[in-house]
Amino acid sequence: MNTTLSSAPALGTHLAIGSLPARAEIRDQMDRASYDLLVIGGGILGISTAWHASQSGLRVALVDSGDFAGATSSASSKLLHGGLRYLQTGAVKLVAENHFERRAVAQQVAPHLANPLTFYLPVYRGGPHGAAKLGAGVFAYSALSAFGDGVGHVISPEKARRAVPELRTEDLKAVAVYGDDQMNDARMALMTVRAAVDSGAAVLNHAEVTGLRFTGGRVTGADLKDRTDGSEFGVNARLVLNATGPWVDHLRKMEDAGSAPSIRLSKGAHLVMRRSAPWNAALATPIDKYRITFALPWEDMLLLGTTDEEYEGDPADVSVTEKDIRQILDEASLSVRDQQLSRDLIAYSYAGLRVLPGGPGGTSTAKRETVVTEGTGGMLSVAGGKWTTFRHIGRTVLKKLETLPGHPLGSDIQPVSQLPKKMPLPGIANPQAVAHRLLIDEGVAQGRLAPDTARHLATHYGTLAFDIARLAYESPELGERVHPDAPEIWAQVVYARDHEWAQTADDVLRRRTTLTIRGLDTDEVRAKVEETLTRRG
Repeated sequence: MNTTLSSAPALGTHLAIGSLPARAEIRDQMDRASYDLLVIGGGILGISTAWHASQSGLRVALVDSGDFAGATSSASSKLLHGGLRYLQTGAVKLVAENHFERRAVAQQVAPHLANPLTFYLPVYRGGPHGAAKLGAGVFAYSALSAFGDGVGHVISPEKARRAVPELRTEDLKAVAVYGDDQMNDARMALMTVRAAVDSGAAVLNHAEVTGLRFTGGRVTGADLKDRTDGSEFGVNARLVLNATGPWVDHLRKMEDAGSAPSIRLSKGAHLVMRRSAPWNAALATPIDKYRITFALPWEDMLLLGTTDEEYEGDPADVSVTEKDIRQILDEASLSVRDQQLSRDLIAYSYAGLRVLPGGPGGTSTAKRETVVTEGTGGMLSVAGGKWTTFRHIGRTVLKKLETLPGHPLGSDIQPVSQLPKKMPLPGIANPQAVAHRLLIDEGVAQGRLAPDTARHLATHYGTLAFDIARLAYESPELGERVHPDAPEIWAQVVYARDHEWAQTADDVLRRRTTLTIRGLDTDEVRAKVEETLTRRG
C-alpha cells in the first residue's frame, strides 16, 4: 500500500468524523441485539479477535470492565520484536514467525504507529555470553528477518559510545548490533479498537461482567453493569470469548465453579526516566543465560526494565515496589552510567502481568505461547502470547471459532483464510509526510502547531491527526499545550472524549496521551481534563 499523502485532502477541506454514539445508545444496542460473538476483555488479544471476527462479517460485541488496553496491554516493554532470546532455546521457526508479524505491522499495517530501532547488545568481560556467540546470534537473527533491518554485526565499544554516550565502557569487549521495532502499545491498541468498530463491531469500555447467561447449559451471553453510572444491561451471543488476561480464570469460574487454574502470572515492572543525554540506540544487556534488561529511548524518555517474577496476588493490585526499582536500576547499571540512573530522573513507573501457561519451572523460561481452551459451558478462553503477534493471535482464535458446531459461516461470512493478510489500521501513512503537511497546512509561523506537536500527532494518529489539527484550527484554545513540557494539545483531550471512548482522566492521561508517563499529570492538569470530559455532548 502507498503510505504517502499525495491523495490526502487539504486540511481546510478535510471532513472530521462524527462523534461516537452516547454510552446509553451503545448499551441499548447491545441489550436489544443478538450477536454471533461476545468478546469479554479489551486487551489486545480480545481487541484483535474482535477486529478479525468483524472483518469476516460476524456480529461482534466487545466489552471491558476497565479501559481498552487498561492493564497488561499498556504495560509492556513497547516492543515489536522477533525475540532474540528465543534463539537460545532453538526456537528458530518461532523467531521467523515473529519477524514476519513484526515487519507486517511496522511496514504495512501501522507504519504510523511503529518505528525502527537499532539495538546494541554489550558484551562485558565475565558476562554470560561471548562476543563471537552473540555476533553469530545477531547475524542469524537478522537473517531470519530476511535482513530487512540490515545485517547483524559486531562493533567496537568506541563506536557504540558515540551513539549512546551514557554506555558504560569499563570491561566492555564488543557490542553486537541488530534491529527491531518499538511502538506506543496503548495507541496501537486503540487504533485496533477503531478498526474493529469500522468493521462493524460494537464496543464499550468500563462495562463490568456481573454474571454469565446460560441457555441449555451453554454460555450464551453476559449480564453487565456500566461502571460510569451503574446502569445494568446484558448481551446475548451465540458464542462468548473470555479474553480477560490475568482475570481469565476468574471468568472461567463464573462458567464452572470447579474449573482448575489454567494460567500463572509473571510481573514485569518498568521505570520511565528523564534522559540526561541523547540516545540514538537501545541497549539490550544480558543478565543471565535467558534474561535481558533494556534501556530504550521512547517518547523522548528512557524506558528501563523489565523484571520477571511470579505473581500470585490480585491482578488489580499489581504495582511497582521498592524492590522492583532497586532491581531495575541495579541491572541497568551493568551497561548504563550512574548519572542516568539517579532516582531524581524517574518520571513514572508501571507494572504489568504476563499471562503464562500453567506448569513447572521459572517464569523467565516459560513459553510465551497462546492457549485457547473450551469450558464446560462452551465458552472459549484465550490467554497468553506476545504483543508482536497480536494479528496472528486474532486469526488463530477466529480459526478455532470456525471449527465449532453451529459456527455461522454462510455466504456473507468470510473464513479467516480469505481475509486480507495485512489489513491496515486507521490513519495509515508515512508519519514524516503527515508531520510535514501539518506544519505547512497549519502554519507554524502563526503559532498554530509547534514542530514537536506536529511530529507527535503524526506518530500517534497518522492521517487522523488532521482531525485533531482541524479542532485546533477552528478553536485556537484547543491548540494550546496541556502542559508546557509535553507536545500534547487540548484538541487531543477533546478528540479522546468524542472519538476514542475516554471516560476518565486516566483514560486520557495514561493511554491516549503521554502526559502520565512523562510525570506531567499534575493536579491542575487532571482537574482540567476531568472538566473537559464532563462537557461531552
